[in-house]
Amino acid sequence: CMAIFSAFLERQGYAVQVLNSWEIYADAEALMAHDLIVQSVTMSEITRDQRKGLLTAVESGVGFAGWHGGIADAFRNSASYNFMVGGQFVGHPGGVIDFDVRVDRPEDPVMAGLADFRVRTEQYYMHVDPRNEVLASTVFTGEHMPWVAGVEMPLVWKRTWGEGRVFVSAFGHQAAEF
Repeated sequence: CMAIFSAFLERQGYAVQVLNSWEIYADAEALMAHDLIVQSVTMSEITRDQRKGLLTAVESGVGFAGWHGGIADAFRNSASYNFMVGGQFVGHPGGVIDFDVRVDRPEDPVMAGLADFRVRTEQYYMHVDPRNEVLASTVFTGEHMPWVAGVEMPLVWKRTWGEGRVFVSAFGHQAAEF
């Protein structure tokens, strides 16, 4: 998925640098030399210095974006990271299933050209910040966990963190979703 996203950004005229480590997160100054950090790190641990550098860079105005577990299930050990992101993955009842997606803000430039749709992927259940600006969401039917029937769940959102902008998409389990 990173190759798909990197190529997309390059076609839009961005200079892209791909790193296979998040050690740079400890260096806020190095991060601040970038306009956007696109993260794809799943179920890992972030150190205190890495967390501080990343949050400082985003707060200063660097954009931060990602998809699926690469952003929403990245650093479970860090409440402040999850606070910045605006949510954290907690489960996907039923695994890969068919479900409906509602485009909540079709007028938003991020959602341009999109309308409600049906998709086959993991339906993410997340703990989310009510301050998120929800762009797309889903409603759990309860078929796989009756106790979540009717729960409306954000799937795509944006938010601010200081001067920085944060974008999260729960989609991205498979490259075809892009």
